[in-house]
Amino acid sequence: MHPAVDKYVEGQQKWKNEITFLRTVLSDCMLHEDFKWRVPCYTYQGKNVALINCLKDYCAIAFFKGVLMSDPENILVFAGKNSQVSKLVKFRSIEEVKNLTEVVKAYVFEAIEIEKAGLNVETKKNSDDQIPDELLAAFEKDEKLKQAFQSLTPGRRRAYYLYFGGAKQSKTRASRIEKFRDRILNGKGFHDCVCGLSKRMPSCDGSHKKLEQKLS
Repeated sequence: MHPAVDKYVEGQQKWKNEITFLRTVLSDCMLHEDFKWRVPCYTYQGKNVALINCLKDYCAIAFFKGVLMSDPENILVFAGKNSQVSKLVKFRSIEEVKNLTEVVKAYVFEAIEIEKAGLNVETKKNSDDQIPDELLAAFEKDEKLKQAFQSLTPGRRRAYYLYFGGAKQSKTRASRIEKFRDRILNGKGFHDCVCGLSKRMPSCDGSHKKLEQKLS
């Protein structure tokens, strides 16, 4: 058991029982427990297999290569509207977790077999994945920004691509990049908490807004 995961579990208020049980299930499947991207992560021979995440409305096991899994129970869903690889099993009660224990184990073992076989996913490229010209220009002027951006996880980089590229005018895209420069240099993603108040770390739950209201 990883000490950082112990701390993560203790810090949970809504889903503590569910993720404690899920943690045991994943450990029973002979996965190595680690702590990556500020959440519990489970690996097989150094390869990422699954992670546990807690959101407002549910907690979940996310399979890194879920799109390759057979999903006989039809319980896997994409992590987001732009996801192509990762898939989740969502839980909203301890009863759901316990009822799906054997199913989850079977899914985990399938995910392990996918890693053993060395299978990879070929993702489809679309316009949302393209790096905005304004960001490339910013990299040319600022090597630190370029290195910090490249150090972000693929999902965090993609979120920035979507946000920066979503502006119609070049001036607006450049302004957005400048606005988020410090956040990127600090290793933060577009949706990450930067105030340290969120109960859904690393995601932001809007706690900073309550602080702003008190100060105003």
